[in-house]
Amino acid sequence: MVKRNKTSAIKREFPRRSDATRARILEAAREAFATLGYDRATVRAIAQMADIHSSMVMRYFHSKEGLFAAACVFDLCLPDLSRIPSNQLGEELVRIFLDRWESTGAAGDLPALLRLSVTHPDGREKTMAVFTEQVKPAIERVVTSGNAARSATLIATQLVGIAFLRYVLRLPAVVDLSQEELVRHVGRTVQRYLDGG
Repeated sequence: MVKRNKTSAIKREFPRRSDATRARILEAAREAFATLGYDRATVRAIAQMADIHSSMVMRYFHSKEGLFAAACVFDLCLPDLSRIPSNQLGEELVRIFLDRWESTGAAGDLPALLRLSVTHPDGREKTMAVFTEQVKPAIERVVTSGNAARSATLIATQLVGIAFLRYVLRLPAVVDLSQEELVRHVGRTVQRYLDGG
């Protein structure tokens, strides 16, 4: 007869204390990043919200960047693009993405994610997931060209290029452009990619 190990049975029945602590940190981080933004949400502030010592945050996530990548959910809440007239899709896509980049909401702090994608592997992975799981499928459904994947990739170069120059590097010439200027000019290029040109 095999003797049952009482300790391992208890471990299976009850979650480890470390799981609860990790979950508390993630919950506090989500709230902090959503309300304060990436820059103002410090590790110390997040630890206070989670009611633990800041060293515990570092123990579980190693850095603020790692915590941000683990905690934040980025849902672009893209509308059904097939409802938009096909000749207006280019401009509308640019307008939608400018809106997502400029507000935190459900989409999360996208400029912070883009900055993180350059310096942190988790940030890069999360950025790639947003593109492959949300952006690419939404665009591929409305592309009229023969190569939808190629068109979606080319459109992403335009959208990410705007985001990087306007919200990360904050290049004055790009920051000074109005939303409508960007929508009008970049929208034409996006429309060409949608049409397969």
